[in-house]
Amino acid sequence: MTDTNTTRCGYVAIVGRPNVGKSTLLNHILGQKLAITSRKPQTTRHNMLGIKTEGDVQAIYVDTPGMHKSNEKALNRYMNKTASAALKDVDVVIFVVDRTKWTDEDQLVLERVQYVQGPVILAINKTDRIEEKADLIPHLQWLQEQLPNAEIVPISAQQGHNLEALESLIAKHLPENDHFFPEDQITDRSSRFLAAELVREKIMRQLGAELPYQITVEIEEFKQQGKILHIHALILVERDGQKKIIIGDKGERIKRIGSEARKDMEVLFDAKVMLNLWVKVKGGWSDDERALRSLGYGDL
Repeated sequence: MTDTNTTRCGYVAIVGRPNVGKSTLLNHILGQKLAITSRKPQTTRHNMLGIKTEGDVQAIYVDTPGMHKSNEKALNRYMNKTASAALKDVDVVIFVVDRTKWTDEDQLVLERVQYVQGPVILAINKTDRIEEKADLIPHLQWLQEQLPNAEIVPISAQQGHNLEALESLIAKHLPENDHFFPEDQITDRSSRFLAAELVREKIMRQLGAELPYQITVEIEEFKQQGKILHIHALILVERDGQKKIIIGDKGERIKRIGSEARKDMEVLFDAKVMLNLWVKVKGGWSDDERALRSLGYGDL
């Protein structure tokens, strides 16, 4: 991938509008599920590091929330601020776009990326789904005009197509550095954080359009007893109606959420997991900056 005996290490921000495939891309590069995914925009709320060490190269990926136009609530403002901050302190930026689709939110990201001083890679995602390849050429030319110094790589994050080409391009741009993390470490996030995210993913996948954004998950207990990992998760919603939706008829929905989350946790933590879920109403948390900080949403 790079010169012999040259150790390279650096930070790579994955940016783009909501629901463009950033988390799927990170999971495929890492070869395991770390970032949660769903078809619902704004699934990712926090920056999370995914660390991949291969030989002399350590790439530290920053999976960012999608940048979007709504700044109405404290949670939305937090997510936009978090994504923008990631552009400042990285060595490489991957700007992910979806085929020839272009929205106001793509434009918003483009306007931030145009100010980036370092290398930018434009990853054109879902290219395997383009029926008329000729449609892509004028769009690529237009993108190249907007970002004259960017290198363009067509990929499919879902299928894993062309990710080797993307990774070798990233490696070429990483600075010569000693590795910042041990080679077997894959994230900076705690197991508690990952457990909470897995529960949130299953809720989002189960509920789709029914689900309001005002939902978060807190891990109240995470402890190993013998060979079993006991995890107690509290699902916070803003209204009673939302609580009923998550619990479902005779508790069927919350059982399904718990069962799917537990399976993923057992793979991630390589242990047998006993998972208990509760749902609690906490009015207005998504627009209360103090409540957001107490739920781990950093500085707002």
